[in-house]
Amino acid sequence: MLHRDQRTPFSDWWWTVDKLLLGAIMALMLGGVILSLAASPPVATRIGLDPFHFFSRHMLFLLPSLMVLIGVSFLSPKQIRRLALLVFVVSIILIVATLVFGAEVKGSRRWITLLGVNIQASESAKPAFVVMAAWLFAESTKRPEMPATSMAMALLLMLVALLVMEPDFGQTMLVLMVWGALFFIAGMRMIWVAGLAGAAAAGLFSAYLLVPHVAGRIKRFMNPASGDTFQVDMAMEAFWNGGWFGLGPGEGIAKRSLPDSHTDFVFAVAAEEFGIILCLALVGLFAFVVLRTLTRAYASEDMFARFAASGLAILFGVQAAINMAVNLQLIPAKGMTLPFISYGGSSIISLAYGVGMMLALTRQRPRTEVESMNAAGVARGYA
Repeated sequence: MLHRDQRTPFSDWWWTVDKLLLGAIMALMLGGVILSLAASPPVATRIGLDPFHFFSRHMLFLLPSLMVLIGVSFLSPKQIRRLALLVFVVSIILIVATLVFGAEVKGSRRWITLLGVNIQASESAKPAFVVMAAWLFAESTKRPEMPATSMAMALLLMLVALLVMEPDFGQTMLVLMVWGALFFIAGMRMIWVAGLAGAAAAGLFSAYLLVPHVAGRIKRFMNPASGDTFQVDMAMEAFWNGGWFGLGPGEGIAKRSLPDSHTDFVFAVAAEEFGIILCLALVGLFAFVVLRTLTRAYASEDMFARFAASGLAILFGVQAAINMAVNLQLIPAKGMTLPFISYGGSSIISLAYGVGMMLALTRQRPRTEVESMNAAGVARGYA
């Protein structure tokens, strides 16, 4: 099945996929299993569940995530675009349904229950949106007469409006940053980039003035004495307790009190039990995935593959950076999972979908598959 001269779908995939990138992603998934086992039992016990409830569910979601990741990595760029359109449309419908029928938790409507499963549709909307925007930006470079940039702007405004209505300002800022990065990569004028950055800053300031929840988090960040900072204080204490090499597996103290130790603050649990050395290793893995994908994307001759892979890598890296920055009290607290490490079914499956597209778009495809060449008589070779 793996000989180069045997042309099967699996052998074609195996000899063209970036194995180093795939290995780094698998290492992150393995790290998520270990840290879920370390961080989740105290949370489950505290709310009256079986100690391994969240760990069991993490493992339950891991199998379909692996299937999604590998399955999507087999797709061609054309299939990726079509699937992204379908996922984006379904996600938008589910977000609208969440706003109407979803349960309100802490002043937000972000989850909807379908067939007994809680779904956060904004998670699947993010990677699909990035691919759709990359598709439009790629078209604008090939067909300037097409209003592709305006269409990408319309998609952004639609998604941002729905996220603000939930409200979910963390996801909103993430989507805006990734879209702005794509806008810049596509070669747009700096005046437009500066204008968008100004609009995003004005939006954040408006949220600070008009949304008490956002104002409270920013005020607590700027002046910890102004409100409850229990979780971030415990997270920082976990870093101090762990030192360079940690207290040892299962010996963490902060996780016994942190309500979100298995989700938003799993990085702090990793620091306390396994030390700063493990945290640096995790940072290195995330950085490797992002830089490796950007390098492969830059080498691609297909503008769509270049933009989409770059956008997905930035989405992956910025989300990880936001979670780790919150744990280190560098930015105001916000609900953002650490990719493949934090507990969360919607998050891990959506991340697997996004990373699967990254693997597919960075494969060493024959030139005949590169759409930018678009010539029937091109000799076979590797792009």
